[in-house]
Amino acid sequence: MSDLKKWDVEDSEFWESEGKQIANRNLWISIPSLLCGFAVWLYWGIITVQMLNLGFPYPKSDLFTLMAIAGLTGATLRIPSSFFIRLCGGRNTIFFTTALLMIPALGTGLALRDQSTPFWVFQVLALLSGFGGGNFASSMSNISFFFPKKVQGLALGLNAGLGNFGVTTMQILIPLSMTFGMFGAWGGDPMILQSTSGTLIGKIAAGTETYIQNAGFIWLLFLIPLAFLGWFGMNNIRTEEVSPIERGPVLSFSVILGMLGIAFISAIFGLWLILPAAVHGSGFQVPKEIALFIVIALTVSLLKIIPGQIGESLGRQYKIFDNKHTWVMSVIYTMTFGSFIGFAACFPLAIKVIFGYQHVMVDGVMNHDLVNPNGPSALMYAWTGAFIGALIRPVGGMIADKFGGAWVTHICSFVMVLSAGGVAYYMKAAYNSATPEEYFVPFLIIFLILFAATGIGNGSTFRTISQVFPKEQVGPVLGWTSAVAAYGAFYIPKVFGEQIKATTPEVALMGFAAFYVVCIMINWWFYLRKDGEFYNP
Repeated sequence: MSDLKKWDVEDSEFWESEGKQIANRNLWISIPSLLCGFAVWLYWGIITVQMLNLGFPYPKSDLFTLMAIAGLTGATLRIPSSFFIRLCGGRNTIFFTTALLMIPALGTGLALRDQSTPFWVFQVLALLSGFGGGNFASSMSNISFFFPKKVQGLALGLNAGLGNFGVTTMQILIPLSMTFGMFGAWGGDPMILQSTSGTLIGKIAAGTETYIQNAGFIWLLFLIPLAFLGWFGMNNIRTEEVSPIERGPVLSFSVILGMLGIAFISAIFGLWLILPAAVHGSGFQVPKEIALFIVIALTVSLLKIIPGQIGESLGRQYKIFDNKHTWVMSVIYTMTFGSFIGFAACFPLAIKVIFGYQHVMVDGVMNHDLVNPNGPSALMYAWTGAFIGALIRPVGGMIADKFGGAWVTHICSFVMVLSAGGVAYYMKAAYNSATPEEYFVPFLIIFLILFAATGIGNGSTFRTISQVFPKEQVGPVLGWTSAVAAYGAFYIPKVFGEQIKATTPEVALMGFAAFYVVCIMINWWFYLRKDGEFYNP
């Protein structure tokens, strides 16, 4: 596809005559590419559950670190990804970042064929899965330039919401793909389940053969054709406002790799500070909040000192940091999307650990390692939360387009506070019961309400961003806020893992509820006061 030298979607005549068709074509290629990115980024939530069912020789708390590693890396890669469109063009960026997903997908499939694979190999693969997390920032930035403001809430909601369906698609497709050897001899031999597993269509008994390696291999069936679609079907917008520097594909790919490399270095350093020595960390146990600040500051600083045109362009785009609303929206979007992505990452394993085991006193000590024969199958229900949150996100964008983003976000915030409190209550009750399955239904219903609130809030928050910032800043701000919020995919599983180990999982939800209350006050102060700079944007 040719580069677009003229692009003015705010001109209604241009939009109706040619802009709309081009924009929609780019959107409908972008969506499945982003969907696969989310799937590869977050598939550790499903893979780790099945690793437990198959008896992989790793502690439960260590398996939580794989989700945390992927979460931290994916969020960090979003920081440079926020600026790729202006530097390299949309077509070049989406094609190349989609193609990069084939590396962790193939590697994960190969590593899962053998239970003796060293744990550090899975850590490296979780690190590389971060490619999928980074893709969100560049994808949203790209789509923001294709549509006029009057429909940006819907367009961004569709791209993000249907892209978020990668989580649901993965949570349904992976368990189903494990049930048969779809890749023949090349895919490797099956393994034997040691405890009951499940899929969307029912439970699978212990002793059944399963092909866990398909969790990685199956994504190659989608990524290869999507890379071709991106290359032949998408456009680079070459206007001063969007991407004025015409770099060729090879140079663009080199720029992307170099900037991603900087983010990888920062993420690896942060993980080394946080993780215990038992899982190849420093053992310093640096508080995760401090480590996150170090990772973000290091990434932004290293990117800023890149010489030449790249550094100059980044310097201009870094002007978003002089706008206070960049920081305000980063906090608010962390509440909505950070919660969605973090809960989606740890929901399956949380169900498995809390409801899949009996919690009984043994010799005066509470034991959490006795398998619960009546427990729900985590893989049967894991997809429901992300499905609702992703499905409803475009609705949030449409409602916000009509009634204003801040009010919709405000209502969602109150629902999130109440839902988090309810989940905490039933989580505590289940984790102190020999029959935790009695509390599963109310736990699940309230958690699904929480997911729905995050989904609507995701759409309404992006509507606010599209109205508050000037056009040239909307793309970078969308990318930056999504990068900060994506740390929820690291922070929430990490907190869950710590509180599970401390036998107080409900504390995690109460902490999140307190954060939501703070966000309610911030949202009101900046966007719902009649005398504020913006009212209900």
